[in-house]
Amino acid sequence: MNELALKYGCNPNQKPSRIFMQDGNDLPVEVLNGKPGYINFLDAFNSWQLVKELKAATGLPAAASFKHVSPAGAAVATELSDTLKKIYFVDDLELSPIACAYAKARGADRMSSYGDWVALSDTCDVQTALLLKREVSDGIIAPDYTPEALEVLKAKRKGTYNVVKINPNYNPAPIEHKDVFGITFEQGRNELKIDEAMLMQNIVTDNKNLTEDAKRDLLIALITLKYTQSNSVCYAKDGQAIGVGAGQQSRIHCTRLAGNKADIWYLRQHPKVMNLPFVDNIRRPDRDNTIDVYISDDYEDVLAEGAWQQYFKTKPEPLTREEKKEWLSTFSGVSLGSDAFFPFGDNIERAKRSGVQYVAQPGGSIRDDNVIETCNKYNMTMSFTGIRLFHH
Repeated sequence: MNELALKYGCNPNQKPSRIFMQDGNDLPVEVLNGKPGYINFLDAFNSWQLVKELKAATGLPAAASFKHVSPAGAAVATELSDTLKKIYFVDDLELSPIACAYAKARGADRMSSYGDWVALSDTCDVQTALLLKREVSDGIIAPDYTPEALEVLKAKRKGTYNVVKINPNYNPAPIEHKDVFGITFEQGRNELKIDEAMLMQNIVTDNKNLTEDAKRDLLIALITLKYTQSNSVCYAKDGQAIGVGAGQQSRIHCTRLAGNKADIWYLRQHPKVMNLPFVDNIRRPDRDNTIDVYISDDYEDVLAEGAWQQYFKTKPEPLTREEKKEWLSTFSGVSLGSDAFFPFGDNIERAKRSGVQYVAQPGGSIRDDNVIETCNKYNMTMSFTGIRLFHH
């Protein structure tokens, strides 16, 4: 089958809609359940490329959580600490390597991952399916599914959950096209290989040290950016993206947005947050939203006049600005990637506040010297990759 009709395009008024192969070959995907839509397939194909490249670059199973054609999270399969299991709410589950990868991809920014599209580099097993079963999600793409996993997923969302199988050996044509305003654009596919050699070829700071963990995390950040709407910046730590700033017109706004998400990820590990006295049987989205409010500076205003009682058994003490500042001062070992050069040192100043020690960016700004000087001030390691990663 080389064509699949869709209900509508980006919006219900955009009809007709379909995906098809112009060369007449069969589509490389098979819908095993549900009826994926236009945006679902955009997320599916972008996220699949991301996890396939992460697996190739690191040798580890990879997963991504996608929303509106940008990743909310991406990760490779490394062992989860007890703390991360708790803040990702998977401490009651048995996790396979691919399930670990998805738990991290989903858990890094649970607010943004609500209603996500899931991509897995490896076969979806029953452990991953059981994790997905209790999350709000639109669909999944993977190279295969175990029979047990498929049974679980087909029962999700009253039988309408979107399950897509992709041929892992599919390679698209080297030239790609898209139409905008009735005009066809053509370009060579971005086949750039992101690997350790790219990171090591031009380290421009006084500190030349890149740990193995830093290399892995910088690869994750850069490959994530390759499939993120530009401008974009990505913070990574412990084998996962922990903050993605996508689609901003200003690079410093990308850095701030992604840095704020990284800060929230780390603040969720604060003992006060981990021990919040939630009421029994609180809905998962309500719990996630309440944690986000608790960490924010608006907590006491939002939960004033007894409103806290619908979420907590007892009213928790606020997490003060002083406590947050003190906790964030211990944040370290973070890697940062940017899809284009940093034009000013202010990006590095903001990144430092979120524990960044390692940076990878293309370089090429007329103010590179200022950016390098700022990194040297904080003894950071920065690599110039020489490659821009815009994605539109």
